[in-house]
Amino acid sequence: MVKLFIGNLPREATEQEIRSLFEQYGKVLECDIIKNYGFVHIEDKTAAEDAIRNLHHYKLHGVNINVEASKNKSKTSTKLHVGNISPTCTNKELRAKFEEYGPVIECDIVKDYAFVHMERAEDAVEAIRGLDNTEFQGKTTSVIQGYYHCNKGHTDIIKNHNFWVQEKQKMPTSQIWLIALF
Repeated sequence: MVKLFIGNLPREATEQEIRSLFEQYGKVLECDIIKNYGFVHIEDKTAAEDAIRNLHHYKLHGVNINVEASKNKSKTSTKLHVGNISPTCTNKELRAKFEEYGPVIECDIVKDYAFVHMERAEDAVEAIRGLDNTEFQGKTTSVIQGYYHCNKGHTDIIKNHNFWVQEKQKMPTSQIWLIALF
């Protein structure tokens, strides 16, 4: 899997539109749009190289987008979903909270939830243990392993949140971590 960075995205761009654009070159595993940039996880290196070659400076809604390999990809990173974020919370504040548990590779707030990529597995497990169901900026947050496909939309992880919270309470930490890996 190769993670691609897409910069200079026009406001009108949708996840489905970006997914369709990149699927011309290979299987898209994940697609995230955050304001005027985004990330696409594409299945293999050859497909990623083709997408970069053909879509870098591609005109989308009258704007030339930038497509390049993501520079912060770490094979050991772990993506966590943080639910029920305060509307006043900033990326900097959330990042600082998670950095109490270890290095953070990426932190993206999307409305009232966020995705935080921790660098190390053990730090991600500790962040789940330490921050799940705790108060942060006046809201009780939830922290679970998070992964979604853009063809299903953001609602999948939110609909499944209660399931994961219930299952997580039944499992030893080693099983929670195995879920986070896959």
